[in-house]
Formats: sequence, C-alpha cells, structure tokens
Amino acid sequence: MEELDVSSVARKSIRGILALTTRTFFIQSVSFGANFFLTIFLSPAVFGVFFVVSAVIAFLSYFSDVGLAAALIQKKENITQEDLKTTFTIQQLLVVSLVILVLVFSTTIGKFYNLQNDGILLIQALAISFFLSSLKTIPSILLERDLNFNKLVIPQIVETLFFNVIVVSLALNGFGIASFTYAVLARGVTGLITIYLISPWKVGFGFSKISARKLLSFGLPFQLNSLLALIKDDLFIAFLGKILPLSQVGYIGFAQKWALMPLRLIMDNVIRITFPSFSRLQDEKNILTKAIEKSIFASSFAIFPSLTGLVILSPYFINLIPKYTKWEPALLSLLFFSITSAAASISTPLVNSLNAIGKIKTTLYLMVFWTVSTWVLTPILIINLGFNGVSIASALISLSFVAVIALTRRYVDFNVINATFYPLISSIVMGIAIFFMGQYLAKSLPGLFLVISLGAVIYFLTAYMLGKEQIKKDILFIKQNLR
Repeated sequence: MEELDVSSVARKSIRGILALTTRTFFIQSVSFGANFFLTIFLSPAVFGVFFVVSAVIAFLSYFSDVGLAAALIQKKENITQEDLKTTFTIQQLLVVSLVILVLVFSTTIGKFYNLQNDGILLIQALAISFFLSSLKTIPSILLERDLNFNKLVIPQIVETLFFNVIVVSLALNGFGIASFTYAVLARGVTGLITIYLISPWKVGFGFSKISARKLLSFGLPFQLNSLLALIKDDLFIAFLGKILPLSQVGYIGFAQKWALMPLRLIMDNVIRITFPSFSRLQDEKNILTKAIEKSIFASSFAIFPSLTGLVILSPYFINLIPKYTKWEPALLSLLFFSITSAAASISTPLVNSLNAIGKIKTTLYLMVFWTVSTWVLTPILIINLGFNGVSIASALISLSFVAVIALTRRYVDFNVINATFYPLISSIVMGIAIFFMGQYLAKSLPGLFLVISLGAVIYFLTAYMLGKEQIKKDILFIKQNLR
C-alpha cells in the first residue's frame, strides 16, 4: 500500500468516526428518549414479547447472507459488477425463502411462545421488514467500501426517527404491541427509499462461479462466526422466552439494553469504520498496531465512565422517575451486563481486527467457546439464581477478553495497557466521587443531573492530568486529518 493510500484511509477513517459518532449520538438520543417513554407506558411483558420476537427474526436473518457482504468489504481488490450481482442474487434467494417460511409458520411460532394475534402480526411485520432491509445491502456496501460514512448514516437517522416517533405515538394511544408492528414496517420502507436515493444501484441478477467461490472462501467462515454469535445471543433469548415468564425476560431486556447503550453509541461506530479501514491496512503492520491501540482507547475512553455512572446512579433513576420502580428487579442484572460491556469494549475491537486481517478461523474458535459456554453455564445459573443468572453468566464469560488479547498479539504487537490505563483510572476516580455525591445531592432529578455533570467534569479533568501528552497528540492527529 502506498503512503498516499494510507493517508487517505486515515483521513477518511477519522472523518468517518466523527461523522458517525455525532450522528449516532443524535440517533441514540432519539432512541433513549423513546425508550424512556416506552418503559413508562408499556409493561415488562410487552417489552418481553418484542424482545423475544425480535430475537427470533434476528436469528433467521443470519441465514440470509452467508458472509458475502463482509467478503466484499474485506476484499483487497476492486469489486466488480459480477461480484455485486452474484452477492445480490444469492442473498435474495435466501431471504425470500426465509421470509416465506416465517409468514407461513408465524402462527405456529406465536403459539410456541403463547402470543396473541398482535404478537403474531409483529412476527409477520418483522419478517417483511427483514426483506426490505436485505435490499439495502449492495448500496450500503458501495458506501462502506469507499469509507463514505457521512452518507451511510443518513438512512439510519431516517429509520430511527420514523420508528421511534411512530412507536411512542401509538404506545401513548394504547396500541400496545401493535405500536412496534407499525413502527418496524415504517422503518423498513423509509430506510430502503433513502439508501437508494443516496447510493443508487441498478438492481441486477446474475451468478459467477469464480466470484462466488472467492467470496465464499472468506464469507462462509465469517457467517458461521456470526451464526454462532446469534446462537449465543438471540437464539438464547428466544429460549429464555420459553423457560422464563415474559416479565422476567423484560427485566433481562431492560438491563441488557441500557448496559449495551454505550457500546451501541461508540463501539458500533468504531467497528463499522475499522473493519474496512483495517482491511486496507493488512500489509501495514506498524500503522495497524497504532490504529488498534487508538480504537481501543477511543472506545474505552467513552464506555468505561458511561458504564460506571450507569451502575452507580441507576438506583436513583429508578426511585426518582415516575412509574420506573417496576424496573427495580433489573438492577442486579444491569450491574453484571455492564461488566460484560466493559470487557466487550476491549475484546470486540480486537476480534474485529482479526477479521479484518483475514484471521477468521481464530475468531471462529473464540466464538465456539463463547457460544458453548453461554448455553452450558447460563441454564445452570438460572436454576440456582433465577433470571439474574443470565447476566452473571454473561459477565463471567466476558472475562475471557484476556485470551482475546493474547491471541491478537500473535499477529499484531499492540499494548492494551497503554490504551486502557487512563480511562480505567479516571473512571474509578469519577465513580468514587459520584458514589459519595449521590448520597447527598441525588435526592431530586435536578440534583441527580448535577451529580452527572460534576462526574463528567471530574472524569475529563482526571483523564487530562493523567494522559495530557497522549491526548494532545491525538487531538493534533485528528486536526491534521480534518483539513
């Protein structure tokens, strides 16, 4: 790779991270506000239905791609129309087959989970939305290959606005589960229209054996990896919907959603950008090392303090927000899911790095371990500890991030301590401060927000004092790449 190419990747990656982060902050703010209202006006059981049904559809969706999209993004050479048409044709054959199966057996699935008619309609709506989403794959790939994240995020903004405005409006008017049904359909239609306006691609069908064989050599192991992740997460949630009351599944979903929110805001953006960027840097190990360290630092810098504040201050939110006391049983699960998220802020960028440099089999072995561990350990803990066993098992398994560090260092010699030391120490200092301040100041919502503001100031000041030189260098690097 020529220096010009490396500079271009760095420049587009920095701009992409800033664009995605700022726009995703808006998206998450909208989702946060919507989720806040929904948790007030909807019961844990309704949340449980949406949580379980979404997991079932997500599980089926992973059979629709066989990793071809990831293979196109990871491919070193330029992609051709044969590549695009082959990918689109294979994907649509799989998607249409799955959608037909879901629509035909939606009543059976509903009866399995003891759902009423509104739950069955939600299954059908999610299946249709799944088909609409599959039509966005090629335009999205074209934008991602070009590292054009400014445009890539626009459909997400449109989808988020339509989904959340509709679901909250209908929930306020007593539509219950049907609120989600109409919202997911609106999200699917608006997202599809928007992506084709931004990144037009003339839909075409075709099949090339040579193209398919080459793409599947990376795509199949990648998709098997994703399938195992799905079995570990979404299929297990679907399993929980059968063995636990839906209200308890709702508690699990509530805790997991809040604990994962910092990851969704920061990590998803980092991953989406670093996968194509790191793929372009496969032969530049020195630059790749620095890039990995920066990605871990960026994620931990935002995620560590967010989770610390969430765990310490969540009991105050539960007590101060009207109608929120019903979520108090979820607080212990929130603690352990937050531990999982903290570990994931380190392990996820590393797994992504391994995939980007083509070490897909290594990540496959890791995913096998995590999947087997989840299905073996979690039921045992549920039997002994109830629904909180789900989050406790997740936290215990997440400690294997140490093994991920060791495996990644076989290929790239990075320093994880340098990348996480300042965020970790600063988060601990902030956590101690808000723990004591909360006891005196967090007796009302204004007081609670004052504690949050003071905690943020303490965190940033501590981080700046500890890592002044590194932070200055990073700011200078960002400024240079924004010119």
